[in-house]
Amino acid sequence: MSATAPLRPGHFHGGIHMPDHKAESTALPVAAVSIPSRLILPLQQHIGAPAKAVVSVGEHVLKGQLIAAASGRVSAPIHAPTSGVITAIEDHLVPHSSGLSARCIIIDTDGRDEWANLPPPIDDFSTTDNAVLIERIRESGIVGLGGATFPSSIKMEARNNSIDTLIINAAECEPYISCDDMLMREQADQIVSGIRIIQHILGVKRCLIGIEDNKPEAIRSMSAAVAVASLHNTEVVSVPTLYPSGGERQLTLLLTGKEVPSHGIPANIGIVCQNVGTVYAIADAVLKGRPLISRIVTLTGEGVAKPQNIHALIGTSAGELIAQAGGYTDKANQLICGGPMMGFSMPTDEVPVTKGVNCLLIASEQDCPPPEPATACIRCGKCAEACPAQLLPQQLYWHSRSRNFDKAQDYHLFDCIECGCCSHVCPSHIQLVHYYRFAKTQIWSKEKEKSKADHARQRHEARVARLERIAAERKARMRKKKAVLKSKKGGDDSAKKAAIAAAVKRAAARKSASRAETESNQGATQ
Repeated sequence: MSATAPLRPGHFHGGIHMPDHKAESTALPVAAVSIPSRLILPLQQHIGAPAKAVVSVGEHVLKGQLIAAASGRVSAPIHAPTSGVITAIEDHLVPHSSGLSARCIIIDTDGRDEWANLPPPIDDFSTTDNAVLIERIRESGIVGLGGATFPSSIKMEARNNSIDTLIINAAECEPYISCDDMLMREQADQIVSGIRIIQHILGVKRCLIGIEDNKPEAIRSMSAAVAVASLHNTEVVSVPTLYPSGGERQLTLLLTGKEVPSHGIPANIGIVCQNVGTVYAIADAVLKGRPLISRIVTLTGEGVAKPQNIHALIGTSAGELIAQAGGYTDKANQLICGGPMMGFSMPTDEVPVTKGVNCLLIASEQDCPPPEPATACIRCGKCAEACPAQLLPQQLYWHSRSRNFDKAQDYHLFDCIECGCCSHVCPSHIQLVHYYRFAKTQIWSKEKEKSKADHARQRHEARVARLERIAAERKARMRKKKAVLKSKKGGDDSAKKAAIAAAVKRAAARKSASRAETESNQGATQ
Protein backbone atom coordinates (compact mmCIF):
# COMPACT_ATOMS: atom_id res chain seq x y z
CA MET A 1 0.00 0.00 0.00
CA SER A 2 1.25 3.46 -0.84
CA ALA A 3 0.17 7.05 -1.16
CA THR A 4 1.38 9.07 -4.12
CA ALA A 5 4.45 7.35 -5.52
CA PRO A 6 7.29 8.92 -7.46
CA LEU A 7 7.28 8.64 -11.23
CA ARG A 8 8.76 5.49 -12.70
CA PRO A 9 11.92 5.77 -14.79
CA GLY A 10 10.06 5.20 -18.06
CA HIS A 11 9.31 8.12 -20.37
CA PHE A 12 7.86 8.39 -23.85
CA HIS A 13 9.25 10.16 -26.87
CA GLY A 14 7.88 13.52 -27.97
CA GLY A 15 4.61 14.93 -26.73
CA ILE A 16 3.65 18.59 -26.36
CA HIS A 17 2.85 21.02 -23.56
CA MET A 18 -0.40 22.96 -23.95
CA PRO A 19 -2.65 25.07 -21.70
CA ASP A 20 -4.91 22.51 -20.05
CA HIS A 21 -8.09 24.63 -19.65
CA LYS A 22 -9.31 22.29 -16.90
CA ALA A 23 -10.18 24.90 -14.29
CA GLU A 24 -13.09 26.28 -16.31
CA SER A 25 -15.15 23.11 -15.87
CA THR A 26 -14.01 21.99 -12.39
CA ALA A 27 -15.22 25.02 -10.41
CA LEU A 28 -18.68 23.45 -9.94
CA PRO A 29 -19.53 19.98 -8.59
CA VAL A 30 -20.86 17.36 -11.00
CA ALA A 31 -24.48 18.21 -11.83
CA ALA A 32 -27.08 15.52 -11.18
CA VAL A 33 -28.79 13.55 -13.93
CA SER A 34 -31.78 15.22 -15.51
CA ILE A 35 -34.33 13.25 -17.53
CA PRO A 36 -34.78 14.59 -21.05
CA SER A 37 -38.03 14.24 -22.96
CA ARG A 38 -36.41 11.94 -25.51
CA LEU A 39 -33.43 9.60 -25.64
CA ILE A 40 -31.64 8.49 -28.82
CA LEU A 41 -29.66 5.28 -28.37
CA PRO A 42 -27.42 4.16 -31.25
CA LEU A 43 -27.04 0.39 -31.59
CA GLN A 44 -23.32 0.95 -32.27
CA GLN A 45 -21.76 2.45 -29.12
CA HIS A 46 -18.69 0.27 -28.98
CA ILE A 47 -15.94 -1.30 -31.04
CA GLY A 48 -17.26 -4.45 -32.68
CA ALA A 49 -20.60 -5.63 -34.03
CA PRO A 50 -23.67 -3.42 -33.43
CA ALA A 51 -26.14 -4.59 -30.83
CA LYS A 52 -29.47 -6.07 -32.03
CA ALA A 53 -32.72 -4.48 -30.87
CA VAL A 54 -34.86 -6.80 -28.72
CA VAL A 55 -37.76 -4.36 -28.29
CA SER A 56 -40.40 -3.13 -30.71
CA VAL A 57 -42.05 0.20 -31.44
CA GLY A 58 -44.80 0.98 -28.96
CA GLU A 59 -43.32 -1.14 -26.18
CA HIS A 60 -43.00 0.39 -22.71
CA VAL A 61 -39.59 -0.15 -21.15
CA LEU A 62 -38.20 0.34 -17.67
CA LYS A 63 -34.93 1.86 -16.50
CA GLY A 64 -32.09 -0.64 -16.82
CA GLN A 65 -34.08 -2.98 -19.08
CA LEU A 66 -32.20 -4.67 -21.92
CA ILE A 67 -33.28 -3.09 -25.21
CA ALA A 68 -30.50 -4.33 -27.51
CA ALA A 69 -28.49 -7.53 -27.10
CA ALA A 70 -24.84 -8.06 -27.98
CA SER A 71 -24.48 -9.68 -31.40
CA GLY A 72 -21.14 -11.36 -30.84
CA ARG A 73 -18.19 -11.66 -28.51
CA VAL A 74 -16.87 -8.23 -29.48
CA SER A 75 -20.12 -6.39 -28.92
CA ALA A 76 -22.01 -4.88 -26.00
CA PRO A 77 -25.67 -4.76 -24.97
CA ILE A 78 -27.63 -1.54 -24.48
CA HIS A 79 -30.11 -0.80 -21.69
CA ALA A 80 -32.85 1.77 -21.27
CA PRO A 81 -31.47 4.77 -19.33
CA THR A 82 -34.93 5.56 -17.95
CA SER A 83 -38.52 4.41 -18.32
CA GLY A 84 -40.61 5.33 -21.34
CA VAL A 85 -42.05 4.16 -24.66
CA ILE A 86 -40.14 3.03 -27.74
CA THR A 87 -41.36 5.41 -30.45
CA ALA A 88 -39.01 4.48 -33.28
CA ILE A 89 -36.14 2.25 -34.37
CA GLU A 90 -34.65 4.19 -37.24
CA ASP A 91 -31.58 5.92 -38.62
CA HIS A 92 -30.46 9.08 -36.81
CA LEU A 93 -27.34 11.24 -36.72
CA VAL A 94 -24.74 9.81 -34.33
CA PRO A 95 -21.52 11.25 -32.86
CA HIS A 96 -19.03 10.20 -35.51
CA SER A 97 -16.45 12.06 -37.56
CA SER A 98 -18.20 10.95 -40.76
CA GLY A 99 -21.35 12.90 -39.88
CA LEU A 100 -23.44 9.93 -41.02
CA SER A 101 -26.54 8.38 -39.51
CA ALA A 102 -26.89 4.94 -37.91
CA ARG A 103 -29.63 2.73 -36.52
CA CYS A 104 -30.98 4.01 -33.20
CA ILE A 105 -33.66 3.16 -30.66
CA ILE A 106 -35.65 6.24 -29.70
CA ILE A 107 -37.43 6.44 -26.34
CA ASP A 108 -39.99 9.05 -25.32
CA THR A 109 -39.43 9.19 -21.57
CA ASP A 110 -42.34 9.15 -19.10
CA GLY A 111 -40.62 11.04 -16.27
CA ARG A 112 -41.26 8.28 -13.73
CA ASP A 113 -37.70 6.87 -13.91
CA GLU A 114 -39.05 3.46 -12.90
CA TRP A 115 -36.44 0.71 -12.52
CA ALA A 116 -36.69 -2.76 -14.03
CA ASN A 117 -35.82 -5.82 -11.97
CA LEU A 118 -32.03 -5.77 -11.79
CA PRO A 119 -29.71 -8.72 -11.15
CA PRO A 120 -28.85 -9.06 -7.46
CA PRO A 121 -25.75 -7.27 -6.11
CA ILE A 122 -22.62 -9.39 -5.69
CA ASP A 123 -21.38 -8.06 -2.36
CA ASP A 124 -18.94 -10.86 -1.59
CA PHE A 125 -17.22 -10.82 -4.99
CA SER A 126 -14.02 -12.27 -3.51
CA THR A 127 -15.75 -15.67 -3.15
CA THR A 128 -17.58 -15.46 -6.49
CA ASP A 129 -16.38 -17.36 -9.52
CA ASN A 130 -14.54 -15.15 -11.99
CA ALA A 131 -16.72 -16.34 -14.86
CA VAL A 132 -19.79 -15.02 -13.04
CA LEU A 133 -18.17 -11.62 -12.48
CA ILE A 134 -17.01 -11.36 -16.09
CA GLU A 135 -20.48 -12.29 -17.32
CA ARG A 136 -21.99 -9.59 -15.09
CA ILE A 137 -19.63 -7.03 -16.64
CA ARG A 138 -20.51 -8.27 -20.14
CA GLU A 139 -24.28 -8.24 -19.52
CA SER A 140 -24.06 -4.72 -18.06
CA GLY A 141 -22.84 -3.32 -21.37
CA ILE A 142 -19.63 -1.86 -19.96
CA VAL A 143 -17.07 -0.60 -22.47
CA GLY A 144 -13.92 1.51 -22.22
CA LEU A 145 -15.06 4.99 -21.21
CA GLY A 146 -11.78 6.68 -22.10
CA GLY A 147 -12.89 6.86 -25.73
CA ALA A 148 -11.88 3.48 -27.17
CA THR A 149 -15.21 1.81 -26.19
CA PHE A 150 -13.69 -1.69 -26.32
CA PRO A 151 -15.93 -4.21 -24.45
CA SER A 152 -14.42 -4.40 -20.95
CA SER A 153 -15.29 -8.03 -20.28
CA ILE A 154 -12.81 -9.14 -22.94
CA LYS A 155 -9.96 -7.46 -21.09
CA MET A 156 -11.06 -9.29 -17.95
CA GLU A 157 -10.57 -12.60 -19.78
CA ALA A 158 -6.82 -11.91 -19.94
CA ARG A 159 -6.25 -13.65 -16.57
CA ASN A 160 -4.69 -16.69 -18.24
CA ASN A 161 -2.09 -14.54 -20.04
CA SER A 162 0.21 -14.12 -17.00
CA ILE A 163 -1.08 -10.63 -16.15
CA ASP A 164 0.82 -9.18 -13.20
CA THR A 165 0.00 -5.43 -13.37
CA LEU A 166 -3.22 -3.45 -13.53
CA ILE A 167 -2.95 0.15 -14.74
CA ILE A 168 -5.78 2.58 -14.03
CA ASN A 169 -5.66 5.29 -16.67
CA ALA A 170 -6.65 8.51 -14.93
CA ALA A 171 -4.21 10.80 -16.73
CA GLU A 172 -6.91 12.61 -18.76
CA CYS A 173 -4.28 14.48 -20.72
CA GLU A 174 -6.30 16.23 -23.45
CA PRO A 175 -7.06 19.92 -22.80
CA TYR A 176 -10.55 20.99 -21.60
CA ILE A 177 -11.70 17.48 -20.59
CA SER A 178 -12.18 17.02 -16.83
CA CYS A 179 -14.82 14.30 -16.35
CA ASP A 180 -12.35 11.77 -14.91
CA ASP A 181 -10.86 14.42 -12.62
CA MET A 182 -14.28 15.21 -11.13
CA LEU A 183 -15.19 11.54 -10.88
CA MET A 184 -12.06 10.87 -8.79
CA ARG A 185 -12.71 13.88 -6.57
CA GLU A 186 -16.29 12.84 -5.81
CA GLN A 187 -16.39 9.02 -6.17
CA ALA A 188 -12.94 7.79 -5.12
CA ASP A 189 -14.37 5.13 -2.77
CA GLN A 190 -16.39 3.43 -5.50
CA ILE A 191 -13.45 3.62 -7.89
CA VAL A 192 -11.33 1.81 -5.30
CA SER A 193 -14.09 -0.83 -4.98
CA GLY A 194 -13.92 -1.31 -8.74
CA ILE A 195 -10.15 -1.70 -8.54
CA ARG A 196 -10.53 -4.41 -5.90
CA ILE A 197 -12.99 -6.29 -8.16
CA ILE A 198 -10.64 -6.14 -11.17
CA GLN A 199 -7.65 -7.14 -9.04
CA HIS A 200 -9.59 -10.18 -7.86
CA ILE A 201 -10.62 -11.19 -11.38
CA LEU A 202 -7.16 -10.78 -12.89
CA GLY A 203 -5.19 -11.97 -9.86
CA VAL A 204 -2.65 -9.18 -10.39
CA LYS A 205 0.31 -8.54 -8.10
CA ARG A 206 0.19 -4.75 -8.28
CA CYS A 207 -1.96 -1.82 -9.40
CA LEU A 208 -0.72 1.59 -10.60
CA ILE A 209 -3.12 4.55 -10.80
CA GLY A 210 -1.63 7.12 -13.17
CA ILE A 211 -2.84 10.73 -12.71
CA GLU A 212 -1.33 13.83 -14.29
CA ASP A 213 0.15 16.25 -11.76
CA ASN A 214 -2.26 19.04 -12.78
CA LYS A 215 -5.00 17.23 -10.81
CA PRO A 216 -3.86 17.61 -7.18
CA GLU A 217 -7.35 17.22 -5.69
CA ALA A 218 -7.94 13.97 -7.55
CA ILE A 219 -4.52 12.69 -6.47
CA ARG A 220 -5.30 13.47 -2.82
CA SER A 221 -8.77 11.93 -3.03
CA MET A 222 -7.57 8.70 -4.64
CA SER A 223 -4.58 8.41 -2.29
CA ALA A 224 -6.86 8.74 0.73
CA ALA A 225 -9.33 6.16 -0.61
CA VAL A 226 -6.52 3.68 -1.34
CA ALA A 227 -5.17 4.15 2.18
CA VAL A 228 -8.59 3.67 3.83
CA ALA A 229 -9.28 0.51 1.81
CA SER A 230 -5.81 -0.87 2.66
CA LEU A 231 -5.26 -1.88 -0.95
CA HIS A 232 -2.01 -3.81 -1.00
CA ASN A 233 0.51 -3.18 -3.77
CA THR A 234 -1.60 -0.31 -5.11
CA GLU A 235 -0.02 3.07 -5.81
CA VAL A 236 -1.29 6.43 -6.96
CA VAL A 237 1.39 7.71 -9.32
CA SER A 238 1.67 11.36 -10.31
CA VAL A 239 2.87 11.73 -13.91
CA PRO A 240 4.03 14.96 -15.59
CA THR A 241 1.45 16.95 -17.49
CA LEU A 242 2.42 16.23 -21.07
CA TYR A 243 0.05 15.43 -23.90
CA PRO A 244 -0.60 12.55 -24.74
CA SER A 245 0.43 10.89 -21.46
CA GLY A 246 -3.04 9.32 -21.30
CA GLY A 247 -2.40 7.21 -24.38
CA GLU A 248 -2.41 3.55 -23.34
CA ARG A 249 1.05 2.86 -24.71
CA GLN A 250 2.49 6.11 -23.38
CA LEU A 251 1.09 5.68 -19.86
CA THR A 252 2.25 2.05 -19.75
CA LEU A 253 5.77 3.18 -20.59
CA LEU A 254 5.61 6.03 -18.06
CA LEU A 255 4.48 3.81 -15.19
CA THR A 256 6.35 0.57 -15.83
CA GLY A 257 9.22 1.35 -18.19
CA LYS A 258 7.87 -1.41 -20.46
CA GLU A 259 7.05 -0.77 -24.10
CA VAL A 260 3.99 -2.31 -25.74
CA PRO A 261 5.18 -4.05 -28.94
CA SER A 262 4.15 -2.74 -32.34
CA HIS A 263 0.72 -4.13 -33.30
CA GLY A 264 0.51 -5.53 -29.77
CA ILE A 265 -1.53 -4.79 -26.66
CA PRO A 266 -0.51 -4.32 -23.00
CA ALA A 267 -1.59 -7.89 -22.22
CA ASN A 268 1.37 -9.07 -24.35
CA ILE A 269 3.69 -7.73 -21.64
CA GLY A 270 1.57 -8.79 -18.65
CA ILE A 271 -0.46 -5.58 -18.22
CA VAL A 272 -4.16 -4.70 -18.35
CA CYS A 273 -5.13 -1.04 -18.63
CA GLN A 274 -8.59 0.28 -17.68
CA ASN A 275 -9.95 3.82 -17.70
CA VAL A 276 -10.97 5.16 -14.31
CA GLY A 277 -14.56 5.74 -15.51
CA THR A 278 -14.75 2.12 -16.63
CA VAL A 279 -13.59 0.99 -13.18
CA TYR A 280 -16.39 3.03 -11.57
CA ALA A 281 -18.95 1.43 -13.94
CA ILE A 282 -17.68 -2.07 -13.11
CA ALA A 283 -18.21 -1.41 -9.39
CA ASP A 284 -21.73 -0.17 -10.16
CA ALA A 285 -22.52 -3.34 -12.11
CA VAL A 286 -21.11 -5.83 -9.61
CA LEU A 287 -22.04 -4.19 -6.31
CA LYS A 288 -25.40 -2.69 -7.34
CA GLY A 289 -26.47 -4.69 -10.37
CA ARG A 290 -26.76 -1.54 -12.50
CA PRO A 291 -25.93 -1.58 -16.21
CA LEU A 292 -24.05 1.24 -17.91
CA ILE A 293 -26.79 3.79 -18.65
CA SER A 294 -25.13 7.07 -17.69
CA ARG A 295 -21.74 8.75 -17.54
CA ILE A 296 -20.09 12.06 -16.63
CA VAL A 297 -19.68 14.44 -19.60
CA THR A 298 -17.64 17.66 -19.58
CA LEU A 299 -19.45 20.73 -20.99
CA THR A 300 -16.85 23.40 -21.55
CA GLY A 301 -15.50 26.15 -23.78
CA GLU A 302 -16.24 29.86 -24.15
CA GLY A 303 -19.39 29.00 -26.07
CA VAL A 304 -21.32 27.61 -23.07
CA ALA A 305 -22.65 29.78 -20.24
CA LYS A 306 -21.71 27.57 -17.26
CA PRO A 307 -18.85 25.17 -18.00
CA GLN A 308 -19.25 22.13 -15.77
CA ASN A 309 -19.46 18.36 -15.64
CA ILE A 310 -22.87 16.72 -15.89
CA HIS A 311 -23.91 13.19 -14.99
CA ALA A 312 -25.83 12.51 -18.20
CA LEU A 313 -28.09 9.68 -19.29
CA ILE A 314 -26.77 7.87 -22.36
CA GLY A 315 -28.85 9.01 -25.33
CA THR A 316 -29.37 12.59 -24.15
CA SER A 317 -28.89 15.05 -27.00
CA ALA A 318 -25.99 17.50 -26.89
CA GLY A 319 -28.51 20.35 -27.05
CA GLU A 320 -30.27 19.16 -23.86
CA LEU A 321 -26.98 19.04 -21.96
CA ILE A 322 -25.89 22.44 -23.22
CA ALA A 323 -29.22 23.88 -22.10
CA GLN A 324 -28.65 22.36 -18.65
CA ALA A 325 -25.27 24.14 -18.57
CA GLY A 326 -26.89 27.52 -19.17
CA GLY A 327 -27.10 27.38 -22.96
CA TYR A 328 -24.93 28.95 -25.63
CA THR A 329 -23.07 32.23 -25.37
CA ASP A 330 -22.50 34.72 -28.17
CA LYS A 331 -19.00 33.27 -28.58
CA ALA A 332 -20.20 29.81 -29.58
CA ASN A 333 -18.58 29.01 -32.91
CA GLN A 334 -18.19 25.25 -33.09
CA LEU A 335 -19.55 22.15 -31.35
CA ILE A 336 -16.84 19.53 -30.89
CA CYS A 337 -17.39 16.01 -29.62
CA GLY A 338 -14.32 15.30 -27.49
CA GLY A 339 -11.33 17.56 -26.96
CA PRO A 340 -9.58 19.98 -29.32
CA MET A 341 -6.88 17.47 -30.32
CA MET A 342 -8.75 14.22 -31.00
CA GLY A 343 -12.34 15.43 -31.13
CA PHE A 344 -14.42 16.15 -34.24
CA SER A 345 -16.91 18.82 -35.19
CA MET A 346 -20.62 17.96 -35.10
CA PRO A 347 -23.12 19.48 -37.54
CA THR A 348 -25.97 19.77 -35.03
CA ASP A 349 -26.64 19.54 -31.30
CA GLU A 350 -29.36 16.93 -31.94
CA VAL A 351 -26.63 14.29 -31.84
CA PRO A 352 -26.90 12.04 -28.74
CA VAL A 353 -24.32 11.35 -26.06
CA THR A 354 -23.09 7.76 -26.24
CA LYS A 355 -20.95 5.65 -23.93
CA GLY A 356 -17.78 6.94 -25.59
CA VAL A 357 -18.57 10.68 -25.40
CA ASN A 358 -16.57 12.25 -22.57
CA CYS A 359 -16.71 15.93 -23.57
CA LEU A 360 -18.71 18.48 -25.51
CA LEU A 361 -16.50 21.42 -26.32
CA ILE A 362 -18.56 24.44 -27.33
CA ALA A 363 -15.64 26.34 -28.74
CA SER A 364 -15.21 29.99 -29.55
CA GLU A 365 -12.97 31.06 -32.40
CA GLN A 366 -10.29 31.71 -29.79
CA ASP A 367 -10.65 28.21 -28.29
CA CYS A 368 -10.24 26.52 -31.66
CA PRO A 369 -9.01 28.93 -34.32
CA PRO A 370 -9.72 27.90 -37.90
CA PRO A 371 -6.74 26.15 -39.48
CA GLU A 372 -4.45 28.30 -41.54
CA PRO A 373 -3.95 27.40 -45.20
CA ALA A 374 -1.41 24.62 -45.63
CA THR A 375 1.83 25.33 -47.42
CA ALA A 376 4.55 23.04 -48.72
CA CYS A 377 6.38 20.78 -46.26
CA ILE A 378 9.78 22.29 -45.40
CA ARG A 379 11.17 19.04 -43.96
CA CYS A 380 11.94 20.62 -40.62
CA GLY A 381 11.44 17.38 -38.68
CA LYS A 382 9.37 18.95 -35.88
CA CYS A 383 6.62 16.41 -36.46
CA ALA A 384 9.04 13.55 -35.79
CA GLU A 385 10.30 15.28 -32.64
CA ALA A 386 6.74 15.57 -31.29
CA CYS A 387 5.46 12.10 -32.27
CA PRO A 388 4.90 10.02 -29.09
CA ALA A 389 4.85 6.81 -31.14
CA GLN A 390 8.34 7.49 -32.53
CA LEU A 391 7.11 7.42 -36.12
CA LEU A 392 8.25 9.44 -39.13
CA PRO A 393 5.16 11.59 -39.82
CA GLN A 394 6.73 13.26 -42.83
CA GLN A 395 7.24 9.94 -44.62
CA LEU A 396 3.73 8.80 -43.65
CA TYR A 397 2.39 12.04 -45.08
CA TRP A 398 4.11 11.64 -48.44
CA HIS A 399 3.08 8.03 -48.87
CA SER A 400 -0.49 8.63 -47.69
CA ARG A 401 -0.85 11.64 -49.94
CA SER A 402 0.43 9.71 -52.97
CA ARG A 403 -1.81 6.73 -52.06
CA ASN A 404 1.20 4.48 -51.70
CA PHE A 405 -0.48 2.66 -48.84
CA ASP A 406 1.86 -0.34 -48.79
CA LYS A 407 4.79 1.99 -48.24
CA ALA A 408 2.85 3.86 -45.52
CA GLN A 409 2.39 0.56 -43.70
CA ASP A 410 6.12 -0.05 -43.99
CA TYR A 411 6.48 3.08 -41.85
CA HIS A 412 4.10 1.61 -39.20
CA LEU A 413 1.02 3.65 -40.11
CA PHE A 414 -1.19 1.68 -37.75
CA ASP A 415 1.00 2.51 -34.75
CA CYS A 416 -0.21 6.12 -35.13
CA ILE A 417 -2.61 6.97 -32.28
CA GLU A 418 -3.93 10.06 -34.12
CA CYS A 419 -3.11 12.31 -31.18
CA GLY A 420 -2.53 15.31 -33.45
CA CYS A 421 0.84 16.34 -32.01
CA CYS A 422 2.42 16.38 -35.47
CA SER A 423 -0.31 18.60 -36.93
CA HIS A 424 -0.10 20.92 -33.93
CA VAL A 425 3.62 21.64 -34.32
CA CYS A 426 3.75 21.72 -38.13
CA PRO A 427 4.93 25.20 -39.26
CA SER A 428 3.40 24.55 -42.67
CA HIS A 429 -0.03 23.98 -41.05
CA ILE A 430 -0.47 20.62 -42.80
CA GLN A 431 -3.30 18.61 -41.25
CA LEU A 432 -1.15 15.51 -41.12
CA VAL A 433 -3.54 13.35 -39.11
CA HIS A 434 -6.20 13.77 -41.78
CA TYR A 435 -3.91 12.07 -44.29
CA TYR A 436 -3.20 9.21 -41.89
CA ARG A 437 -6.90 8.67 -41.22
CA PHE A 438 -7.56 8.70 -44.96
CA ALA A 439 -4.83 6.11 -45.54
CA LYS A 440 -6.11 3.87 -42.76
CA THR A 441 -9.66 4.09 -44.08
CA GLN A 442 -8.52 3.18 -47.59
CA ILE A 443 -6.49 0.24 -46.32
CA TRP A 444 -9.38 -1.03 -44.19
CA SER A 445 -11.70 -0.64 -47.18
CA LYS A 446 -9.36 -2.63 -49.40
CA GLU A 447 -8.97 -5.27 -46.71
CA LYS A 448 -12.76 -5.60 -46.51
CA GLU A 449 -13.00 -5.87 -50.29
CA LYS A 450 -10.24 -8.46 -50.31
CA SER A 451 -11.97 -10.34 -47.52
CA LYS A 452 -15.23 -10.31 -49.47
CA ALA A 453 -13.43 -11.41 -52.63
CA ASP A 454 -11.66 -14.20 -50.75
CA HIS A 455 -14.97 -15.26 -49.24
CA ALA A 456 -16.63 -15.25 -52.68
CA ARG A 457 -13.70 -17.24 -54.12
CA GLN A 458 -13.93 -19.76 -51.30
CA ARG A 459 -17.67 -20.11 -51.86
CA HIS A 460 -17.09 -20.60 -55.62
CA GLU A 461 -14.38 -23.17 -55.03
CA ALA A 462 -16.60 -24.96 -52.51
CA ARG A 463 -19.46 -24.97 -55.03
CA VAL A 464 -17.23 -26.31 -57.82
CA ALA A 465 -15.90 -28.99 -55.48
CA ARG A 466 -19.45 -29.87 -54.42
CA LEU A 467 -20.65 -30.15 -58.02
CA GLU A 468 -17.62 -32.26 -58.94
CA ARG A 469 -18.29 -34.49 -55.94
CA ILE A 470 -21.95 -34.86 -56.89
CA ALA A 471 -21.01 -35.66 -60.49
CA ALA A 472 -18.44 -38.21 -59.33
CA GLU A 473 -20.97 -39.79 -56.97
CA ARG A 474 -23.54 -39.90 -59.79
CA LYS A 475 -21.04 -41.60 -62.13
CA ALA A 476 -20.14 -44.07 -59.40
CA ARG A 477 -23.81 -44.90 -58.87
CA MET A 478 -24.29 -45.36 -62.64
CA ARG A 479 -21.29 -47.68 -62.84
CA LYS A 480 -22.60 -49.69 -59.93
CA LYS A 481 -26.05 -49.89 -61.46
CA LYS A 482 -24.68 -51.05 -64.82
CA ALA A 483 -22.60 -53.69 -63.09
CA VAL A 484 -25.66 -54.97 -61.25
CA LEU A 485 -27.70 -54.95 -64.42
CA LYS A 486 -24.94 -56.75 -66.28
CA SER A 487 -24.72 -59.30 -63.51
CA LYS A 488 -28.47 -59.80 -63.60
CA LYS A 489 -28.42 -60.00 -67.41
CA GLY A 490 -25.75 -62.72 -67.33
CA GLY A 491 -27.84 -64.80 -64.92
CA ASP A 492 -30.97 -64.43 -67.08
CA ASP A 493 -29.14 -65.72 -70.21
CA SER A 494 -28.13 -68.90 -68.41
CA ALA A 495 -31.64 -69.42 -67.19
CA LYS A 496 -33.06 -68.79 -70.64
CA LYS A 497 -30.62 -71.22 -72.22
CA ALA A 498 -31.49 -73.84 -69.64
CA ALA A 499 -35.21 -73.23 -70.17
CA ILE A 500 -34.78 -73.41 -73.93
CA ALA A 501 -32.79 -76.65 -73.63
CA ALA A 502 -35.43 -78.09 -71.34
CA ALA A 503 -38.19 -77.07 -73.76
CA VAL A 504 -36.29 -78.57 -76.71
CA LYS A 505 -35.81 -81.74 -74.73
CA ARG A 506 -39.49 -81.87 -73.84
CA ALA A 507 -40.46 -81.21 -77.42
CA ALA A 508 -38.12 -83.95 -78.61
CA ALA A 509 -39.54 -86.33 -76.02
CA ARG A 510 -43.11 -85.51 -77.09
CA LYS A 511 -42.16 -85.93 -80.76
CA SER A 512 -40.49 -89.25 -80.03
CA ALA A 513 -43.48 -90.42 -77.99
CA SER A 514 -45.86 -89.36 -80.77
CA ARG A 515 -43.82 -91.18 -83.40
CA ALA A 516 -43.74 -94.35 -81.29
CA GLU A 517 -47.50 -94.16 -80.77
CA THR A 518 -48.09 -93.70 -84.51
CA GLU A 519 -45.91 -96.67 -85.38
CA SER A 520 -47.70 -98.80 -82.80
CA ASN A 521 -51.11 -97.95 -84.20
CA GLN A 522 -49.98 -98.77 -87.75
CA GLY A 523 -48.68 -102.20 -86.64
CA ALA A 524 -51.97 -103.01 -84.96
CA THR A 525 -53.93 -102.17 -88.10
CA GLN A 526 -51.84 -104.43 -90.29
